[in-house]
Amino acid sequence: MGIVLTEMTPERVVGTMPVDGNTQPYGLLHGGASCVLAETLGSVAAVLHGHTVGRGLALGVDINATHHKAVRTGTVTGVATPAHRGRGTATYEIVITDEAGDRVCTARLTCLLRAPS
Repeated sequence: MGIVLTEMTPERVVGTMPVDGNTQPYGLLHGGASCVLAETLGSVAAVLHGHTVGRGLALGVDINATHHKAVRTGTVTGVATPAHRGRGTATYEIVITDEAGDRVCTARLTCLLRAPS
C-alpha cells in the first residue's frame, strides 16, 4: 500500500499513500485502498488513545467511507481526528485529500478498546 505515517498523537494521526499501485481497473484510486488508509490511521490513533486509558489494543468494528472525487496520480494524505474517545470505544473521522488539497474521501472508523492479554 505504501502508507507512510508522518504524525502520530492520540489527537491526530497523519499519513500518506501513493495512488500508483492502489488503483482499480479504470486507473482510479481504489475505494478499498482509501478504506485501508483510513483504517490504518484511525486504528493507530485508537491504540495511542487506548494506552492512555489502560486499553492499548484497538479492534476495528465499523468503518464507512464516502468517496467524493476520483484521483489518478500522485499521493493522497489522510488525517484522523477523534469524534469520540472513551474507555471502551474510540471513533475517528478520517479525511483524505489529494495533492491539491481537495477532499477525496471522508471515512469514519470505530474501534473497540481492550487491554492486551
